[in-house]
Amino acid sequence: MKQNETHSREAEKERAARVLAHPAFRSMARQKAWLGWSFSAIVFAVYVAYIWVIGTSPQTLAAKVSSDGITTWGIWVGMFVIVFSFVITLVYVWLANGKFEEMTQKAVRETQEGEK
Repeated sequence: MKQNETHSREAEKERAARVLAHPAFRSMARQKAWLGWSFSAIVFAVYVAYIWVIGTSPQTLAAKVSSDGITTWGIWVGMFVIVFSFVITLVYVWLANGKFEEMTQKAVRETQEGEK
């Protein structure tokens, strides 16, 4: 029984290595990494810009939206930063679970077809 488990594990390792070496999978991995790093850089830039304005020109964000209101621009800009981060994460997840998952499954199918 242990010999069958060992053989099964080895077969799975070989299959995984073939999928990882598949050109479609490698292309998908590069695209996914590029997208992830790009989105991370954009979110980082938005946060840095927000904090920079807070540190260098706090009166800008302390200004009231309307003369008779109590809400400042800082509240709205802060909410934008949070919502923007949430939306960009949703876009990434949508792409990762859609386009990139399809590309992964294609590579797996082609690899399995090559085994037969």
